Amino acid sequence: MTQRLFPIPLSDLLARRARLLGGGLATWAARRDLPPPPAPSPNGHLDAREDQGADRMSLPPPTSRNRAVVTGASSGIGTALAEHLAARGHSLILIARREDRLRELADRLAQRHRVEAEVYACDLGDRDARAKLVADLAARDIAVLCNNAGFATYGPLSTLDAQREGLQVELDVVAVHELTLAVLPGMLERKAGAILITGSTAGNQPGPNNTTYAASKAFANTFAESLHAELAGTGVGCTLLAPGPVKTEFTHAAEAPGLDRLVPGPLWVSADAAARQAITGMAKGKRRVVPGPFAKAQTLSGLYGPRWISASVLRAVYRRVK
Repeated sequence: MTQRLFPIPLSDLLARRARLLGGGLATWAARRDLPPPPAPSPNGHLDAREDQGADRMSLPPPTSRNRAVVTGASSGIGTALAEHLAARGHSLILIARREDRLRELADRLAQRHRVEAEVYACDLGDRDARAKLVADLAARDIAVLCNNAGFATYGPLSTLDAQREGLQVELDVVAVHELTLAVLPGMLERKAGAILITGSTAGNQPGPNNTTYAASKAFANTFAESLHAELAGTGVGCTLLAPGPVKTEFTHAAEAPGLDRLVPGPLWVSADAAARQAITGMAKGKRRVVPGPFAKAQTLSGLYGPRWISASVLRAVYRRVK
């Protein structure tokens, strides 16, 4: 489908564009005696220069009292985050709408890793339900918060369901903000804590026909990186997970099955790999984790390339995802 739009595959186009833009920016920076843009590294992160000067911290050790919270835990990256945290000995609070899936996951983790796993069925897009959760978490000893729940929509904004667009903002933006504010004071008082916010490469540039999601993830990306810098020296850290294509139920929830055909199979990252890199990054006090080579190319082109080019390419691609 996308091949009709471009003479070469979209993945090659973006990769070439990222290389050209990176080289051009490096030359421009050298002429002005400025550091070149960060280069991708093989370990899932951008170049270590972006973390220079940041105070390192690690995940707080698990105790019988504290908990690691994972939202969107019923599938995809959320389930994988819960698995990896449990493997490190963290007892969990698992949050999602689908209670049956949460209970299956909780039972499996408790049996496999000998941890406690609490189930909290909650629609985070529902303000009243979320308010109760926020109050409950504020009163708990939360060592780790993984703000992972979210969904996307595709199509011209004027044709999409306004209520669902509003729900997307509630879940992808407001819930992330409120849950972070609920646990942060306690973490700072204890001088220990780790926050993970799942953003996206979509938040690095305009996303026509993916407008609400791109804007929501732009908030998540900037919120996470700003908080990371703000918390330096406190013992509390914040890490942004900014993935590209990850094999989850994302396209089903977005009602956009055509997305699966836009990216060649080898460029997809598994949910397990994304979660593993995210938790490793959190433990090292990383500001940003970008799993997979395609996501790195998207990040470089989105952050350092002309936004009108990104907008033109994505407008052509996203109008054909359904």
